[in-house]
Formats: sequence, structure tokens, C-alpha cells
Amino acid sequence: MFVACRTEELPPGESVRIHADVPVAVFNADGEYYAVDDTCTHQDASLSDGFLEGCFVECPLHAAFFDLRTGVPTCLPAKRPVRTHPVTVEDGLVYVHVAVPALE
Repeated sequence: MFVACRTEELPPGESVRIHADVPVAVFNADGEYYAVDDTCTHQDASLSDGFLEGCFVECPLHAAFFDLRTGVPTCLPAKRPVRTHPVTVEDGLVYVHVAVPALE
């Protein structure tokens, strides 16, 4: 678990890239916080640079949409989900609980 930012540093509709073991994108979707691996599973693009629409983010490179709640892509060209991470907010701090990578 690590502190991503203070809540006032991430207003609704914004995102931030955190440099952890793997880059993590943290989003404020209308007051709900989500964290996913920052790299699109289609090509090497930063999802934190993408376009947030509700609880979906559009990859800025080829317009793949990902559901921030599940990490599942909702359209091509992405076919694989991005890894999601639980987020908690306590005392004005946004915490990301980095998920353990799945074995392949």
C-alpha cells in the first residue's frame, strides 16, 4: 500500500501517474477513486494521459476503452484487461493497495 496523493490534489475528472513497481494510474471519477496499471494492454500508452468518461478511460493512443471498476476493455483494439488495484481514502489521503500480479 502506498499514498498516491492528497484528495485535493486529484479533483474529479483528473488522473495522476504514480511510479511504483509498475506505473499505476489513479483516477477521480466523480468522487470515486480507481487505480489501474498505467499501461494500455494493446500498446505502450499511458492510461493516465487518457480521457476519463464516468468510470471508463479511453486510451489516448488507439481509443480502447477500459472499465476502471474491473479493468476489462469494452472495445477493440484492446483485448486483455488492465490490472486493477483497490483504493481507500483516509484522512484526506488516497491509498493504493497494489494487487499482486497473476501468474501466467
